Amino acid sequence: MNETTQAAAVGSEPDWSALARPIPTWYTDARFGVFIHYGPYSVPAWAEPLGELGTIDEEAWFARNPYAEWYWNSLRIEGSPTAIRHQRLYGDAPYDDFLDAWHAERFDAQELMALIADAGAGYVVPTTKHHDGIALWDAPGSGTRNTVKRGPRRDFITELAEATSETDVRFGVYYSGGLDWGFATHPPIRNEVDLHRNRPVDDGYAKYAHEQLRDLIDRYRPAVLFNDIDWPDAGKVRGPHGLFELLQHYRKVCPEGVVNDRWGIAFSDVEVSEYQWHGNAESQPVWENTRGIGYSFGYNEAEDASHSLSPAAAVRLLVDTVSRGGNLLLNIGPRADGSLPEVQRQVLVGLATWMADGRSAIRGGGPVSKPDDHRSDEPWIRWLKSPDGLFVVVDEAADPIVVERVPSELDRSALGAQGHDAVELASDGTLRIRSHGRRELPRVIRLPMR
Repeated sequence: MNETTQAAAVGSEPDWSALARPIPTWYTDARFGVFIHYGPYSVPAWAEPLGELGTIDEEAWFARNPYAEWYWNSLRIEGSPTAIRHQRLYGDAPYDDFLDAWHAERFDAQELMALIADAGAGYVVPTTKHHDGIALWDAPGSGTRNTVKRGPRRDFITELAEATSETDVRFGVYYSGGLDWGFATHPPIRNEVDLHRNRPVDDGYAKYAHEQLRDLIDRYRPAVLFNDIDWPDAGKVRGPHGLFELLQHYRKVCPEGVVNDRWGIAFSDVEVSEYQWHGNAESQPVWENTRGIGYSFGYNEAEDASHSLSPAAAVRLLVDTVSRGGNLLLNIGPRADGSLPEVQRQVLVGLATWMADGRSAIRGGGPVSKPDDHRSDEPWIRWLKSPDGLFVVVDEAADPIVVERVPSELDRSALGAQGHDAVELASDGTLRIRSHGRRELPRVIRLPMR
């Protein structure tokens, strides 16, 4: 493009379709990633454990938000459980005091990444700046509102990127482009209308966000670019600080990078559902579900095992997601000191244990033909196929488990001829799976595939 064409393009509506290209195979092969939410909100570490996103009335959701990382917004809603508790424990202390009270003395990026890699994750996505506007690296324009200049006095993003490079996990970044409560003052968000109305949209913030995300791209070459909420409207037209130009640069620097769908534009590589919200994303060709192990992404001390996935439930969630053609981005939220809560650690350890047998079903895995015809909740059965074969995953105490609907990919003749120590092909065409009782984790069984 020559200078005249460039000048004429400034201020015009971009052709977002020009950014499209086939999804990289590494992403659909990975199938499993780990999200990390860590920030000053990990210090108060509190939200009412109300329930999952997508199951709670909108007004109740924001007033009693179960996301601990939304602490600052919840604090500003008069009479909210967070505001009442904050006044009792911290008086009139401003939110940024939590940045100075945050020390992260037990945070060990290498130890954390070893857990994540062992759990079978193909990619990791830490929050670099959440809605509070506090950066976890020395972000341009952030002044002292970052973890290098205050609080922990550490560059968490560089630490995690370097630790990730020692594993086979790909490194991505999360950035909140849609909200920044430290950049500009807006009323608190009480509903979905406020969510898109009470946000910075001007040239100043568009430039600020552009420069920060450009810095992340150039420093870390992230495999995943996960923006949140929206992007400042002033940046949605062509120009030196335009989002189109930024994503063009990302395509050039990271040709195998993956872009999510939360930019407020007509472009994405992957559609993302969250807990039970935006479920229509899961009908798209490339999709991902993200959620916490509990109801919150940031660490919430009010949560316990009753609010959280068990290791077996996490395995079922992963298997179910892959059996329907999606990726799972499962979140962990360290405590303020950097240690991982035991309930979260046990989920990662449980996934690592299951992956010893199940990795071949997940990596490169996907649905069988007519997957809805072959999935069952009672008994719990899911089918997957991958380059390594056909797999059935069961979580049921009955013995044997009778499977009446079998996918066409099963090579019945090979199964009948070879025999199988766990599966019998009955004369009536059903499969009988010997479960030997319920196990701590679902059982994965490899079968011959046509």
